[in-house]
Amino acid sequence: MSGNSFGKIFKITTYGESHGSGIGVVIDGCPSGIQIDTQYIQNELSRRRPGQSAITTQRKEEDTFVIQSGVFENKTTGTPISIFIKNKDQKSKDYSHIADSFRPSHADMTYTAKYGHRDYRGGGRSSARETAARVAAGAIAKMILSQHNIEVYAGVTGVGDITLDTPEDQIDWASVDNNIVRCPDNDYADKMEKLIKATRKKGDTIGGKITCIINNVPVGLGEPVFDKLHADLGKAMLSINAVKGFEYGSGFSSINMNGSEHNDLWENIDGKLITKTNHSGGVQGGISNGMPIYCNVAFKPVATIMQDQSSVTTDGEETTVTGKGRHDPCVVPRAVPIVEAMAALVIVDHLIRSGLYKNISK
Repeated sequence: MSGNSFGKIFKITTYGESHGSGIGVVIDGCPSGIQIDTQYIQNELSRRRPGQSAITTQRKEEDTFVIQSGVFENKTTGTPISIFIKNKDQKSKDYSHIADSFRPSHADMTYTAKYGHRDYRGGGRSSARETAARVAAGAIAKMILSQHNIEVYAGVTGVGDITLDTPEDQIDWASVDNNIVRCPDNDYADKMEKLIKATRKKGDTIGGKITCIINNVPVGLGEPVFDKLHADLGKAMLSINAVKGFEYGSGFSSINMNGSEHNDLWENIDGKLITKTNHSGGVQGGISNGMPIYCNVAFKPVATIMQDQSSVTTDGEETTVTGKGRHDPCVVPRAVPIVEAMAALVIVDHLIRSGLYKNISK
């Protein structure tokens, strides 16, 4: 299986399966001398881990990790960093009933068709369990970005038909973790939580939207033509399990605007060029323009539902598949740190590629 690596210079490779012994990530190209805060990495993993609230899967994983290489005396050495996260609460028997059946909207059929053999326990490599490794790597990327005062925030701005319509630059992003939905507005969070719980009670699932904003990005990140900054952000987000849509800046709403409305006019404020509006979402011509970068990421309803569904077996015979095991009724509360991690990985990679990275801690 190829396609397990992401990035050009700051490059990660993840490994492991949902019900194997564990999962992990190897980070290559990380600069030396970066001070590593292991508690921060653990905090980020805890934001993503299962079993953290009443609206997430009840699989209990502490997601404690071990740094196996690349760090000495709490500083990166410049050699590959290997992080391993042990699986502890697998219940593989919950999946024995689909060993020879294809679950609707899962990767079961496509994996079988492509590889001829699949790990049906929790989806194996296709499971969102793999994203814990990304979050660990993203935590290190955030540490690097913090040296340059670059901030990455994300939060839930939609669940089902409930949508927070507060402009991105007016959201209190630091308040995201104040509720279990991870919505930066507590009133909307209450509504979303009730909807998620009601959906779970029916044995169903529901989708949602996460908004991500990246502040203080320097001008000049991005490598046209095919490595445009927003293109790499799109690939990063669309690589996350259950993501069905990505837009940056004005996104799809731009089709309802005229050029005279959409154009971001430049102005000089005390010697700094900024735009009066930010429909471009901080990226023009594939290159960062110094304004905040923001994007929206759409997540589909989780495919496993606690209802009977018609399907077929691996032999093509008709069958009925019943959802079992422990699953999220809505994935977006746990996906917030994943979105942040992928955004941080893209920005760090382009920061180093651009030659603008400086290790301030040295």
